[in-house]
Amino acid sequence: MIARVYVGLKPGVLDPQGRTIAHSLNDLGFDEVQDAKQGKVIELTLSGDDREAAEARVKEMCETLLANTVIESYRIELDD
Repeated sequence: MIARVYVGLKPGVLDPQGRTIAHSLNDLGFDEVQDAKQGKVIELTLSGDDREAAEARVKEMCETLLANTVIESYRIELDD
């Protein structure tokens, strides 16, 4: 089973990397870009086939290590 964890900054947290990406794209002529937010994707290969247990364990991983829940939010996707 594959778990993908999408981690990004919570609304209201400054995102200087996202701002730099948007400005750089504008400078390169991509004028339609109004904003950019940066984050990360973590892909985990898991043993077992119990989706509910896997989701609970990945959530525990996020709360323990993968996301700084003070300033970041996360979302989990599971694929077979």
